[in-house]
Amino acid sequence: MCESIEKEAHKLIERKGSFHDEFVALFDAQFSRIYRVLDRISEDSDLAADLAQEAFIKLYRRGSMPDSPQAWLITVAMNLFRNAYSTGRRRRRLLARAFPTRVVASTAPDDGAIEALRRKVRATLAGLSERDRQVLVLQAEGFSYREIASTLGIHEASVGVFIARAKRSFRELYGDGTDASR
Repeated sequence: MCESIEKEAHKLIERKGSFHDEFVALFDAQFSRIYRVLDRISEDSDLAADLAQEAFIKLYRRGSMPDSPQAWLITVAMNLFRNAYSTGRRRRRLLARAFPTRVVASTAPDDGAIEALRRKVRATLAGLSERDRQVLVLQAEGFSYREIASTLGIHEASVGVFIARAKRSFRELYGDGTDASR
């Protein structure tokens, strides 16, 4: 009897060890990718780091790998972002009512063509709908159509159409004839 319990305990420890090893490998391979997606969408590197970490914490607490860990992680991360975004929007609305005059922080102007281009791209992305922004950023990070579809809750066959529409919207907002499809 004790021998059977001991064997089961060893199996659980081995499984736990293998999950931990898989988790560490997945974290090493995917954390920066998840972070970059969240950073591009949120334009807040601290928030992006927090949300990426939280997605990995949720996976670790789950205790087992889903069928498609990358798709699971990005889906959880995007859901966390949506929650944080709506909470932040609600807070800004409440603060705007409480403090009608808006204080604008002064920032030193940043010279350089690359920084100006970066700001223009971020402003253009910010002008897109949330779904268009997410589709473009996920595609730019190399997520597959299946992963994008799973993350955004759309049919996989529709992803190409969503990407094409998002690129068209980006080009229209960007405005200087730059081909965003490249």
